[in-house]
Amino acid sequence: MIKVAIAGAAGRMGQEVVRAVSSAQDMELVGAFDRSVDFASTGTMLGGGVTDVPIGQKIGAMMDETQPDILVELTHLAGAADHTLNALKRGISVVIGTSGLNNEDLRAIQLSCESYGASAILVPNFAIGAVLMMKFAEMAARYFPHAEVMELHHEQKMDAPSGTAWHTAERIAAARQNAPRLPHGAVQKAPGARGGEVKGVPVHSVRLPGYVASQEVLFGGAGERLTLRHDSIDRASFMAGVLLAIREVRNVKGFVVGLDHVMG
Repeated sequence: MIKVAIAGAAGRMGQEVVRAVSSAQDMELVGAFDRSVDFASTGTMLGGGVTDVPIGQKIGAMMDETQPDILVELTHLAGAADHTLNALKRGISVVIGTSGLNNEDLRAIQLSCESYGASAILVPNFAIGAVLMMKFAEMAARYFPHAEVMELHHEQKMDAPSGTAWHTAERIAAARQNAPRLPHGAVQKAPGARGGEVKGVPVHSVRLPGYVASQEVLFGGAGERLTLRHDSIDRASFMAGVLLAIREVRNVKGFVVGLDHVMG
């Protein structure tokens, strides 16, 4: 059995992961952490039907008491790197679902994996379809150098652009690395009207109620257009990827970014 602890267990994503891990035949939910919850345990929070473990408010103490094999990090950007490093120094491998970590954070995680012999995987998007969309975008970019990314998320998402959009743009830029930087032409009458840029790829972020997570990658060529789109309409779409990452993270060497590293 894989012993799993969840940081951010009371969030929307965290609650779904509590349910998924509780239902997995090869996993045991042993610990939970969340500073912003009034519930004493996962069972009282979700009304039964899940493994009932206390929800701690001190992540180090929770890990020391429960001794998990894997920590699933689903909190906010402000604490995600520290939580990950605290787990790694205890020899606990980490599945990171929190987006927005900077290069300094990523370097520290990589060094900790090397120092303590644990593994970590940062997953911009746990949906299998989204992973395939990023791969298809990378393939298309070799033939369609004109590309833009539009991502649409719920209004409570804290960062923009999303980790998925950022990672997609990086893969597009790498695939077309020998192509010249492309002019975008338009005069921006409203600042930011053309979106932000990641490695020269325009990225547009939308935050509205009614969305969970959607992304379009638009390619344009002479006389033709290609659009790749993925929609997660429910967080259940992420659970197969979460469970896959939990099962495979200890087979990863060091630190990697992207679910595709464990999809075979």
